[in-house]
Amino acid sequence: METAQVPRQRAEQLLDAAVRYTEERHWDVCPGTWLEPSGGGRCSCGEEDCAAPGAHPTGDGWADGATGSGAAARRMWTQHPGAAVLLPTGRAFDAVDVPESAGFLALARMERMSLPLGPVTRTPDRRMQFFVLPGAAAKTDDLVRRAGWNAASIGLRGIGEGAYVVAPPTRVGGVGAVQWARTPTTANRWLPEVEELIGPLAYACGRARADSRDGLS
Repeated sequence: METAQVPRQRAEQLLDAAVRYTEERHWDVCPGTWLEPSGGGRCSCGEEDCAAPGAHPTGDGWADGATGSGAAARRMWTQHPGAAVLLPTGRAFDAVDVPESAGFLALARMERMSLPLGPVTRTPDRRMQFFVLPGAAAKTDDLVRRAGWNAASIGLRGIGEGAYVVAPPTRVGGVGAVQWARTPTTANRWLPEVEELIGPLAYACGRARADSRDGLS
């Protein structure tokens, strides 16, 4: 009986989260793939080597199925209770994606500096995504270059229009669930401009990159 209860409990959490994101944050949400209840972590897409089991779009037209309506979100997750909660970027927000080690370093530094911060996710593959105002992804590489770094070489990238982030409490295969490193609250409803965060984020990524090289030498 215990194993049978897990998918139901998780499905309720996913539905509640999807509705909450639309109603409290006014974010669009889109149901993604899901983990087959009896498939040992197998993704509903059917691919044996799926890179993100239960945590990616169901097809190329996924963005057209996104909704900002709480009632529509409730219907969607009632039809597919275990579906991943995907948040399309380029609409209410963009995201800056960095390695987890750099993300925590930057987070601590930015909090000490009293910089404005939005929500931040933490993924099972050890990445963090900092939510910023839309339009950030298009200028991230240039801003990082002006700060003296190369975005690709330090593992920093912008996520914007046409892409998405996977939202908590979506579970990725047997690896773990996406979590909030900074939970959405009324205090961080207003998102920062990417220019306000890119310096500390680039510095932290560069430092984490250098530390990892030193550790290998």
